[in-house]
Amino acid sequence: MSGFIDAHSHLQDERLKEHLDGVIAKAYEAGITKIVCCGTEEADWPEVKRIKEKYSDLIIPSFGLHPWYIPKRSAGWLKNLENVLTQISSGVGEIGLDFALREYDEDEQKKVFEAQLRLAHQLERPVTIHCRQAWEALMDVLEKSGPLKYGGLVHSYSGAAELIPRLRKFGLSFSFSGSITRSGNKKGRHSLLAVPSESLLVETDSPDLSPVGVEGTNEPAHLMMVVKTVAVLLGKSEEDIIQMTSQNAMRLFGILE
Repeated sequence: MSGFIDAHSHLQDERLKEHLDGVIAKAYEAGITKIVCCGTEEADWPEVKRIKEKYSDLIIPSFGLHPWYIPKRSAGWLKNLENVLTQISSGVGEIGLDFALREYDEDEQKKVFEAQLRLAHQLERPVTIHCRQAWEALMDVLEKSGPLKYGGLVHSYSGAAELIPRLRKFGLSFSFSGSITRSGNKKGRHSLLAVPSESLLVETDSPDLSPVGVEGTNEPAHLMMVVKTVAVLLGKSEEDIIQMTSQNAMRLFGILE
């Protein structure tokens, strides 16, 4: 096995913090070779940086302002983000749009998202995108900003299969999480079949989105459960899925190594 990469996680989450050494140990035991750890707000960026420093051979860090936390941002948030990104080789994310929130400002979300896309282009970094119930708005922003020269990932993809060719033209790949293990997730499974092999990644989104059969907090060691389902749905071996998705992940995030 050349590599086994969890393309999206939040190891800085309070639910994992107290026993993170054990989480990391189990990830190693499961054969995980890299974990992309995404910051979501100014308050957690220092912790993501600390995790990278402690587990340097395992962690690929990423920093961004998630749409959930836009109301909490400081006046200097964009400069703060730029400072973090220039201090450490890292991706830009988790960023994006979320119109499933009870209260949100569409224009504000777009402005924050666009600013981070510009920063990613300026600093030559890949992006990790969150999108819920905002797919046409996402397309509008991407049409305005143009192709992602350094690539990007739509994590835990929940959009329609028909959107995949449109999103790929901007340089985006797609990862699938524990939600794909749910037999009722017909939309997700249909979309999985539409993703070209060179654009497919897998993730845990730990500590959330546990695969079927996992009780409680999710963690990177459960990534194989996602792989098993993806392998069955695509009619491929588990080793093929591991090799394919890990190569794709390193092609996207390897510039940060």
